[in-house]
Amino acid sequence: MNSKIESARVWLVLAVGAMFLTFTVGLSAQVQTQTNTTKGAHTQEVTVERGEVVYVTGNDLVVKMEDGTIRHVANVPESVRVTVDGQQLGIHDLKPGMKLQRTITVTKTPTVVTTVKTVTGKVWQVQPPSHVILTLEDGTNEQFKIPNNQKFNIDGQMKDAWGLKKGMKISATKVVEEPVDVYDRHTKLAGTMPPPPPPPPPVDVPILVAENTPPPAPAAAPAELPKTGSILPLIGLLGGLSLLSSLGLKVIRSTF
Repeated sequence: MNSKIESARVWLVLAVGAMFLTFTVGLSAQVQTQTNTTKGAHTQEVTVERGEVVYVTGNDLVVKMEDGTIRHVANVPESVRVTVDGQQLGIHDLKPGMKLQRTITVTKTPTVVTTVKTVTGKVWQVQPPSHVILTLEDGTNEQFKIPNNQKFNIDGQMKDAWGLKKGMKISATKVVEEPVDVYDRHTKLAGTMPPPPPPPPPVDVPILVAENTPPPAPAAAPAELPKTGSILPLIGLLGGLSLLSSLGLKVIRSTF
């Protein structure tokens, strides 16, 4: 703001009448202000941000941006609307997986505000050749800057600031030009629904389900011999052994 004030150009045009002239300016008309605005060529800056809805709860929104960053938008106003497939959706209509796009357009218009202030008062103090202080009709004092080489009509004679004297009634016009940049910000929100889930397989395609089959249990040993078995061979074997034992004993006795 200081740079704008320093760059503002201020002119003071003083029309000085003779001391004996009578001015009939009322209190309500002692300060008259007129403002004029001149606009220059505007410029636009467009920024596009894209992201995917991750989580929505209440009026809080979490979005994964296109660059991979996570952005938490808290307290989204109820008035915010997103255009999705031609419909206006609010914060409570958003779903995870939806794609969002925000387009921000900032228009900059250079503007010059010209303020013309006209006052009537008496010379209270003059500091030639640069400044003069006037006493307004409400009793307040205001300082004005005098442009270089400014001439004043005093009693029909053109004089410079050195010709101003205390007590003279004069009309003063103060013109201030202040450059101001006016910004207009417009935001547009658009989105798309998440992709639908994959369709189920056709009914004519067989579906195989693998099952784990436990291995068969080992067969148990039979509790008794088969009915085809017999103990007669065993009895014959025992009888043969007994006969051989008795013959052996008989041979040993005959020997001794």
